[in-house]
Amino acid sequence: MKLRKQRPMRRGAGILLPVSSLPSPYGIGTFGREAYEFVDFLKAAGQKYWQVLPLGPTSYGDSPYQSFSAFAGNPYYIDLDRLIEKGLLTRRQVGSVDWGNAHEVDYGVLYQARFKLFRKAFQKSAHQEKAAYLQFCIEHEYWLNDYSTYMAVKSCFGGEEWIRWPENIRFRDPAAIEKITGRLQAEIEFWKFCQYEFFTQWLELKAYANKNGIEIIGDIPIYVALDSADVWVYHRLFDLDENRRPNHVAGVPPDLFSSTGQLWGNPLYNWEQMEKENYSWWKNRIKVSAILYDVIRIDHFIGVAHYYSIPAHKDNAKEGVWLEGPGEKLICAISSAIGNKRIIAENLGIVTPKVKQLLKKSGYPGMKLFEMAFDSGSSNENLPIHYEKNCVVYGGTHDNETLAGFFAHQKRAVLKFARDYLHVRTNKQIPQGIIYAAYQSTANTVIFLAQDLLGLDNRARINTPSTLGGNWRWRLEKGQLTGRLAKKLKQLTTIYGR
Repeated sequence: MKLRKQRPMRRGAGILLPVSSLPSPYGIGTFGREAYEFVDFLKAAGQKYWQVLPLGPTSYGDSPYQSFSAFAGNPYYIDLDRLIEKGLLTRRQVGSVDWGNAHEVDYGVLYQARFKLFRKAFQKSAHQEKAAYLQFCIEHEYWLNDYSTYMAVKSCFGGEEWIRWPENIRFRDPAAIEKITGRLQAEIEFWKFCQYEFFTQWLELKAYANKNGIEIIGDIPIYVALDSADVWVYHRLFDLDENRRPNHVAGVPPDLFSSTGQLWGNPLYNWEQMEKENYSWWKNRIKVSAILYDVIRIDHFIGVAHYYSIPAHKDNAKEGVWLEGPGEKLICAISSAIGNKRIIAENLGIVTPKVKQLLKKSGYPGMKLFEMAFDSGSSNENLPIHYEKNCVVYGGTHDNETLAGFFAHQKRAVLKFARDYLHVRTNKQIPQGIIYAAYQSTANTVIFLAQDLLGLDNRARINTPSTLGGNWRWRLEKGQLTGRLAKKLKQLTTIYGR
């Protein structure tokens, strides 16, 4: 298969704001009115991109990078007002729930309350009689049945991980699967209903964004969670032992940020088997992502070239080894499935010549981070003087401190170099100087977290890697994105041709 080189992204700017961080009266951001208002803000601000984090259903730890499915959407994002308008819920039912405060997501409340309401909506729904629903089931048959069955069985066993299910179910004995799916038909249908509502609402929102000149940048983790429909169903595609537990898991080795490395715990792929099956699972994954997004950011793209393999029994990432990844073979498979959509490669970390070669051949833009730009003088490749046009510039990512938080505690030498480079007088002016420098740069694409455009400190941080609790909770308050800010950003996009 010949590799088709991707066309560069158009010159423009955008904002990274997870759907979960949008304002709403229902405990978490949704595809409701506030999402449409955010699109309106992006248009007024002259932005071309809205970047979201993965939209998959979250599991333990609430991370969108540890999902029950590489294909399904998160039911939490379904707008309850839309269900009220359709007559599936009442205002009283929705209003009887204490959704917590508007400043952060309380996932415990969501888990307890959301699905109770969805089940009430499901009971009143006549979705099975609609041609649109039947068409949805046909178009997504290659993952929808497996996911819905997985969630139904998981519910049946009290939410337990599939590796703790009875052996005949865990090993997918055909007779056992037939028996339990027969018993759980209504529950399976419920989970299909949730996906239908998710896809319907999201694609309507995406259409509104596209109509207003805004493209959606979505995010897919390179690895999937062990506790997922994907590993349960497609166990042969993963590095598992005879009990279907991981032999080796993913992570990254020790570095300046962590003396023990990062132990992610995701099962590694059986790349040999993937190749035998012509990367069909990956093609299907990209196919769904191309429906959901206009641009797909692959998290930890380095793993395509080579990946870090850690024995599953280890409690840190010190004793892993680097192994060769699928490289160009996977890129070709992605290229054949993606249509006219594009890829951003998250190439942060150890960028070897092989990674650089893959980026050059594929045409995928890599990433540059301003938070990493000022610690090693003028040779630092994250400085604008070294940018090529085909790259995406960020202040920081969802895993980093906010710009204000980061530069509040850097070493004197770093702060002085940053001030000198950006032509600002004080340390507090550095974040603003970074925004101007990024917009001025030759890079085709510039993305900033909403928090950084608002000048917020680390209390607005989204995630601190390798920690549990307190992550993925931050929410934008209604009215924070002002007309004044939109005017300022519009001015920058106009001046610098974005």
